Amino acid sequence: MREARAERTNVVKNNAAGGKGPWGGHVGGAGKREGMAGTTGPNDPDGRRPSDKVRQLQRRLCAAAKRSPGRRFHALYDHLHRSDVLWEAWKRVRKNKGAAGVDAKTLSAVEEHGVDRFLEEIADALRAGEYRAEVVLRRYIPKADGKKRPLGIPTVRDRVVQMAAKLVLEPIFEADFLPCSYGFRPKRSATMALETLRKRGAKGGHHVLDADIRDYFGSIDHDKLMKLVARRISDRRVLKLLRQWLEAGVMEEGVVSRVVAGTPQGGVISPLLSNIYLHVLDVLWTRHSAPLGTLVRYADDFVVMCNTKKQCEQAEQRIRVILGRLGLELHPDKTRRVELYDGKQGFDFLGCHLHKRLSGPIWEKKRQRIYFLNRWPSQRSMQRIRQRVKDLTPRSRCHADLRDVISDLNPVLRGWGEYFRTGNAAKRFNQLDTYVWKRLVHLRVERKGRHLQPGEAKRWTSESFHDLGLHRLRGTVRYPEAA
Repeated sequence: MREARAERTNVVKNNAAGGKGPWGGHVGGAGKREGMAGTTGPNDPDGRRPSDKVRQLQRRLCAAAKRSPGRRFHALYDHLHRSDVLWEAWKRVRKNKGAAGVDAKTLSAVEEHGVDRFLEEIADALRAGEYRAEVVLRRYIPKADGKKRPLGIPTVRDRVVQMAAKLVLEPIFEADFLPCSYGFRPKRSATMALETLRKRGAKGGHHVLDADIRDYFGSIDHDKLMKLVARRISDRRVLKLLRQWLEAGVMEEGVVSRVVAGTPQGGVISPLLSNIYLHVLDVLWTRHSAPLGTLVRYADDFVVMCNTKKQCEQAEQRIRVILGRLGLELHPDKTRRVELYDGKQGFDFLGCHLHKRLSGPIWEKKRQRIYFLNRWPSQRSMQRIRQRVKDLTPRSRCHADLRDVISDLNPVLRGWGEYFRTGNAAKRFNQLDTYVWKRLVHLRVERKGRHLQPGEAKRWTSESFHDLGLHRLRGTVRYPEAA
């Protein structure tokens, strides 16, 4: 992603945190999926990597939280301005890239200023109690349906402090989070959520509540959220810090407005706060409604897979009651009940379309009609990856070195394929391979122009492009256990 310079438009393509959709260059997480190993920053003076010390701190916090489920942690703030924690926070923020906030200071500008100096200034401000969160910059990214999703982009300084807080707080809440939650969590992924549904579908899961929360990130009640956080955190300085980020104003077109509810999509701390808020749903469902069906949640996207139609109807009623306690509601137009039995209907979840298909081998051998839940890239995911390929192969690049075009395409194709290869995606992979081949042939035809000889284009086979290093999706599908 490229760093934004002067902010003169309300539409950007980059934000501080990852997006939901598994397409193009970033997948598996989401933000929707976090890979945060960093390479920026010097070695620790004592020769040990800061990340090692941070991991030790996280393990201690998580172990303490697991030993005492009712414990409230009170001495956390001082960890935030530790040099190793701030360095790890900086590395992760740097790896995530993202645009500048209201102060227009980019990541490159921080490096020119001096990362050591930058982090020391943050540490001094935190120690002195002088740190104050800046307002977030409102920008919009295009959604697949043509609408725009609002983002709140914090400054780089705020993102580093939020990441430091996340490093310290996340292990404590991870001790409480339940297995039905998969989004924005360490060692959990969208593929794991999809696999849970596949296995559950083979055991009688014929009905699904495909749920959508109306304006989730804009509807989170600050007071309720802080009470949930305070169940585990009693450190007043940390709570005050979280409140600052929640109540930081939003600047749009130079005008600052006050925020009374919600958490900004784009904030580093927002996914953790989101999971803390919906942990109430996970707990109440597991305690009181689990016999109705299996809840699978990825951040604010979730489904409930049930055996019968009646259970699915009851599941929707229970979900509405639980969400009502949180001040949330299901979207009336986007929430639906789906009947999977005998492949009647399917649904989209985490970029995939899930649909039951008749097992051909079992039918041929035993004449039994056995259906298994299959998944492949959804129509929307296919449209988005095609558009991404089209953007990378415009007519204006017809005179560019084809190897340079291929080097731009390969990371996109690999990332997209890595996410979808554990499903039943062979047909869609072949389709995308063909589309990429046609785009590259088109570039060569444009380059030749009127000098194109009869039959010359036939020599530009898919193999000729693969010989130049083009990534091939065909043949890369793997079972999850072997991937």
